[in-house]
Amino acid sequence: MRFDSALGLEARRGPVATAVKVIVYTGMVLVFTGPLIGLLVSAFSRTLDPTSFSLWPDGFTLDNFIEAADKNVYGYLLNSFVVVGFGLLLQMLVSVFAAYSLSRKKFRGMAVVMLIMLATMMLPEEIIAIPLSLVLADLPLLHADLIGTYAGMILPVGAWGFSILVMTEFMKEVPVELEEAARIDGAGELRTFFTIILPLCRPALGVIGVFGFTMIWDQYLLPLIVAPEPGMWTLPIALRSLRSDDEVGLGVLLAASLLALLPSIIAFLAFQRQFMRGLTSGAVKG
Repeated sequence: MRFDSALGLEARRGPVATAVKVIVYTGMVLVFTGPLIGLLVSAFSRTLDPTSFSLWPDGFTLDNFIEAADKNVYGYLLNSFVVVGFGLLLQMLVSVFAAYSLSRKKFRGMAVVMLIMLATMMLPEEIIAIPLSLVLADLPLLHADLIGTYAGMILPVGAWGFSILVMTEFMKEVPVELEEAARIDGAGELRTFFTIILPLCRPALGVIGVFGFTMIWDQYLLPLIVAPEPGMWTLPIALRSLRSDDEVGLGVLLAASLLALLPSIIAFLAFQRQFMRGLTSGAVKG
């Protein structure tokens, strides 16, 4: 929905209406992008004044990012990329296969499965923190200790109820006739899934890709439980440590915050087209 339609400004004409639109839209841009611009400018500034706002760095410098390397910020950033890369890949694989089963197969207890997935989305992370730590310390059946490993941070995010529900509802909209035609042509179930259904679900993949990336990237409690040593910390955990360290300057903290923010923005821009198509496809089909 466009802002001018939502605010009732689309039908207004004339110089006064144009001036009002410019003022309103400028205010919106400043409100939504002001904090980001402030962070971007401050990260490259030599002299920092938290009480002022500027559109250009005061004494442009890269010293904050150079000093961030001395605090192992880029190591923490690499850990975050490892976790989000493998975690998002696993999450999307689990989501598409689980959604295919829920949307195309009929089995007893399907409603219970959907209810359980909804329940997992309603529980705060703090409630499952202790049970999760116990499970990761002694993985059922395998009796493996995942504390202090990347697998301990990746496996718990491999299944997310939100992604599964989004994919399930989207796959239900794919006509069954397309599958039947593919089977008549001799295609097996896996081939039908990968060549017919999955390509039609690219908008939904964009949605779960953006939300899944953000969810995994912003994880705080899980890495806090699994990573006892600083060498395995992800960037959100490291930011807490940097903030409490008196030897770390404000510039380094802002540079690290910018590095933590940029990947989410880049991920959204990369999936933007599919993301917007996925959000609007339900309304168009309705």
